[in-house]
Amino acid sequence: MSQDVPVATTRVGWGFDAHVIDDNPPLLLGGVEVSGEMGLAGTSDADALAHAVTDAVLGACALGDIGEHFPSDDPSLEGADSMFMVRQTATMAVAAGFRIAHLDATVIAEQVRIAPHRAAIREKLADALGVPVDHVSVKATSTDGMGYTGTSEGIAAVAVVTVVPTN
Repeated sequence: MSQDVPVATTRVGWGFDAHVIDDNPPLLLGGVEVSGEMGLAGTSDADALAHAVTDAVLGACALGDIGEHFPSDDPSLEGADSMFMVRQTATMAVAAGFRIAHLDATVIAEQVRIAPHRAAIREKLADALGVPVDHVSVKATSTDGMGYTGTSEGIAAVAVVTVVPTN
């Protein structure tokens, strides 16, 4: 059966992450400080955008998930820079025979504004993924007061990554 399925030339991975807002700044998204007044709770630096991107890269390459490669109970990840995870998974993608082609990400938050930081976030993510900055899209939306992001209890992020085989 599997021999009848054509091999895709492009693969797509989707990632999601969410963290509770706390009063322990800074709040990092895509490796960039977007607020010095609040933070996100988590084992690492709790960068929800970086975590969503990490999972999207892993998904596109069928390499498992963030919890498998960067488990939250690993003491060495306490306070870790989440952009390390993005860089590491980009390296894993190359080792698995893929080139990252594009990232499209959305931050879901009520209080945090992405627009003033968008260029810096795109540059950081592009550098970590090894792609040109014009292959990285970062957007933001709110849920208009609904759910945990709407009540400012948390921030979420989703990411879609496309990869192409190198061989």
